[in-house]
Amino acid sequence: MWVADMDFAAPGFVLEAISERLRHPILGYSDRPASLDEAFQAWLQGCFGWQVPEEWLVWIPGVVPGLNLACRTQSGARSGLMIPTPVYHPFLDLAANAGLSEQRVPMEPVDGKWEMDIERMQAHCVADTSMVLICNPHNPTGRAYTPDELEALAEFVERNDLLLVVDEIHCNILLKQGVQHHPIAHICPDIAERTVTLYSVTKIYNIPGVSCAVAVVPDPVLRERFKDVRSGLLPGIGPLGFTAAEAAFRDETTWVSDLVTYLRGNYAELVKSMGDRLSVLEATYLAWVDVRDLELTDAEAHFVAHGIGISPGSQFDGDGHIRLNFGCPRQTLLEGLERLSSGIDAALK
Repeated sequence: MWVADMDFAAPGFVLEAISERLRHPILGYSDRPASLDEAFQAWLQGCFGWQVPEEWLVWIPGVVPGLNLACRTQSGARSGLMIPTPVYHPFLDLAANAGLSEQRVPMEPVDGKWEMDIERMQAHCVADTSMVLICNPHNPTGRAYTPDELEALAEFVERNDLLLVVDEIHCNILLKQGVQHHPIAHICPDIAERTVTLYSVTKIYNIPGVSCAVAVVPDPVLRERFKDVRSGLLPGIGPLGFTAAEAAFRDETTWVSDLVTYLRGNYAELVKSMGDRLSVLEATYLAWVDVRDLELTDAEAHFVAHGIGISPGSQFDGDGHIRLNFGCPRQTLLEGLERLSSGIDAALK
């Protein structure tokens, strides 16, 4: 229950689109179909009310490559990264990959919900800090940031003359009733030209094996730098990636709502089993569980010994926690929770 894809079949309409494409006998280098831009623009408008022009879009083979490209746009004396933690572990490799400095700023749980600490971020902002990188919705804590939180972040970014890179891959997996996803570049337009926003439908439709992603980069100078550093580093997107992504962006079924309803039921089982150990989850299918009191030296090995694979919090710069993927059939989850509880009980003895 560690790797971050789901144990559910991809939707039939995506598989049918791939099947149809396979009737064409050539799977060679492929230009992006113009219809993909249109499908993404309509999806972004329909989901979040954000209208973006085609020229803002840069297509890439995945969100993680997009994070790395964004970091490679930074150079010179002012090229440090700020990363609120805990966070999806590829964020923690970005500075080393690009030869940059970094400032990791701990987030804080408030009534079970993890929040960015803007005052602490300000205190950690140093002369070479040039970029902030976040997940929204947040992996691994499950937060979906409110407009007030995003406006406070936008003010911080503008006050310190920073760029902001946002991974929004979980934007449609909203579990708490009434919670909405808000792209910061849309609701805080004053900082739009300071942003790179990354999207992919691979999480919500469970198709990471046919990856395709897009960066929304409003500023033309930043966009050209982004494209320049991409050259020679990344492969092109394959024809099946284009096909699967467009089919997902054009989804008119109840796939998303049905999936979210099922995941809400799984989350209810998690709450019953884990209680106060569980961070309040608003989005994603990833649970953040507090096991600090167990004082485990190797949480991963401990829980594997009790029959369940988890992600240790240390991967995310979140020692004393574990991440659990509950995007699975209910019976699998219930069995996993029994094994997790057994591991917790054994550590407490």
